[in-house]
Amino acid sequence: MRRSGIAVAAGSLTLSLSACGALGVAGSSTEASPTKGNDITVGLLLPEKANTRYEKFDHPFFEAKVAELTRKQGKVDYANADASARRQTEQLQRMIDDKVDVIVLDAVDSHAIADGVKKAKDEGIPVIAYDRLTEGPIDAYISFDNELVGEVQGRSVIDALGSRRDTSDKIVMMNGSSTDPNAKQFKAGALSQLGGKVTVAKSYDTVDWKPENAKANMEKAIDAIGAGNIAAVYSANDGMAGGIIDALKAAGVTKLPPITGQDAELPAVQRILTGDQYMSVYKSYPQEAEFAAEMAVAKIQGKDIEFDALASDRVDSPTEKDIPAQLVPVVALTKGNIKSTLVQDGFYKVSEICAGKFQSACAAVGLE
Repeated sequence: MRRSGIAVAAGSLTLSLSACGALGVAGSSTEASPTKGNDITVGLLLPEKANTRYEKFDHPFFEAKVAELTRKQGKVDYANADASARRQTEQLQRMIDDKVDVIVLDAVDSHAIADGVKKAKDEGIPVIAYDRLTEGPIDAYISFDNELVGEVQGRSVIDALGSRRDTSDKIVMMNGSSTDPNAKQFKAGALSQLGGKVTVAKSYDTVDWKPENAKANMEKAIDAIGAGNIAAVYSANDGMAGGIIDALKAAGVTKLPPITGQDAELPAVQRILTGDQYMSVYKSYPQEAEFAAEMAVAKIQGKDIEFDALASDRVDSPTEKDIPAQLVPVVALTKGNIKSTLVQDGFYKVSEICAGKFQSACAAVGLE
């Protein structure tokens, strides 16, 4: 689905366009949205609360950016589905009934929500898929380069195994939910790096990305393979990595194999410092949320030049081709770059990361 390189720095493009006086000028697109003023309502539908990012970063940064772009005249109609596809369908329908101006949608189930996306389109409401590539007639897509995420994770497994690696080394793959198209892309990216270099002894698609489900899957893998025969674990995100670690420790493993993750959740960052988790993938959720807000406002205000600059990539979904997109780059997070990424970007404070029992681990890597 990824058919072009990493997106250019959209923020720089926006500044350049603004300096040239280009913003606010409708282009010649035959499907340009009617130009609206600052008094707009942007619907924001997020999928769940188990991952702390949505409430801590995505929602507040998105809302603040909409306020900034509309001189505090625009508002965000926000709803979180709490991992229920049915609830999200109802939330989407309510926003359609309330005639919001544009909808930014992070789908619980990208296939199940497709009919709702079409209903919004039929009512003249643009839908921008956020973080997950939703099926149906979406107007744009913004996410991180998901295949690259998987590639970074897969390469990290190989790097962690180092010179002792052998093609017979058994690894477990703990993939995300089968209803999330991102999970498929993460898996594909990881396999592009792992294929022919290790043996995937067990692979699981984890229902709803839940740590407890990952733990149960890992217990099955340990029974089948033997705890001492697992060379590494590919975990698609940090929450599941926590469940995996719990299962390994319960099985009596004292020296944990390399375990990957994604999202740079605080407990995962602390596990990286202590050595329980090998790495995570740092993705700037504030940046993604702000870019999504810019795309939504530009789309509904008819600022086609700005919108095109923000969505200069193209992707295909199972139902649509040539979807305008922005793919935000990612960074492999290890002990060595916590300070230069998370702390420098204001993602976490040192005091948050290094609280209590983690002070000595922080001191060991110069994080004080």
